[in-house]
Amino acid sequence: MIKVLIVDDSPLIRGILTEVIQQADDLEVVGSAEDPYQAREMIKSLNPDVITLDIEMPKMDGISFLRNLMRLRPMPVVMISTLTQQGSPITLEALEIGAVDFIAKPKINVAEQLQHYAEMVQEKVRTAATARLRPYRSIGKGFNKAELLEGQYYERNAIIAIGASTGGTEAIKEVLVQMPKDAPPIVITQHIPPVFSSSFAARMNKSCTVKVKEAEHGDVLQFGHVYIAPGDRHLSIVSQGLNKVCHLDDGKLVNRHKPAIDVLFSSLKPFAQHVSAVLLTGMGSDGARGLLGLLEAGAQTAAQDEQTSVVWGMPKAAVDMNAAQKVLPLQNVAVHLLKSTRR
Repeated sequence: MIKVLIVDDSPLIRGILTEVIQQADDLEVVGSAEDPYQAREMIKSLNPDVITLDIEMPKMDGISFLRNLMRLRPMPVVMISTLTQQGSPITLEALEIGAVDFIAKPKINVAEQLQHYAEMVQEKVRTAATARLRPYRSIGKGFNKAELLEGQYYERNAIIAIGASTGGTEAIKEVLVQMPKDAPPIVITQHIPPVFSSSFAARMNKSCTVKVKEAEHGDVLQFGHVYIAPGDRHLSIVSQGLNKVCHLDDGKLVNRHKPAIDVLFSSLKPFAQHVSAVLLTGMGSDGARGLLGLLEAGAQTAAQDEQTSVVWGMPKAAVDMNAAQKVLPLQNVAVHLLKSTRR
């Protein structure tokens, strides 16, 4: 049994989360706390495997509690977040501090959606229980830029492609901050809600030498630029004259996701000889088949290793089907991508 502690100041939210988690035979809610001080004592006495943590609470906010927790007693945390433009920077900060994942606050009086919500909560709690926690470090610390690769000569049609899911926002950051300002164009699909993708891109842009933006339909790929798929659109790359441009598609879910990594990777097959692609941390298998297709078409392919992945689901799926030529620790991914796109 996976033991879960719910931390939320709302009795109603605590009740809903308890109900949906208890529906699963392998999950048990061992307690619920209305504030971080109560939670602290319950952690000591109940020793939960996973905590669900509200961001906005009295006495001590969730971010402050999470920072203390990850420094003093690291454990898997799933944030309960308001999926709004205003709430997205705080949630991204929580992921940066060390939270494994986040879920939306349950919508009240939407009975027809409750079963889907319950399944999502249960899946994220299970994933969190098996996640590999990142060591705590203060925000903005611990990243090294690979300036030694600045000024290199890259293949003029080169494209770098990255796919990620759970744990991916921080993994992507660790790759991007190492990219020099003249890096080949980088296209990214990260599983993320639509209201978060623009905030994520803006957050990356402040941290990186390369220019990072949320991809827009018709964007022409340029060196020194990064294009992140919007949270509610599939991102593909297509030819337009002599240019490679971003194509956004409001199509059906692929592998239960939109955007889907397989959609991005598959779109790059016509340019595979010039592509270096990597599949980073995440649950599920999205991106594995797309990576295999790229490899078979002549691309350079890689996957993040188990030791540095928060969740070794997607990379493992790629490794199991021999889609990755290299299996790399996260700290080596950026240098590999740059070297594999040099002339």
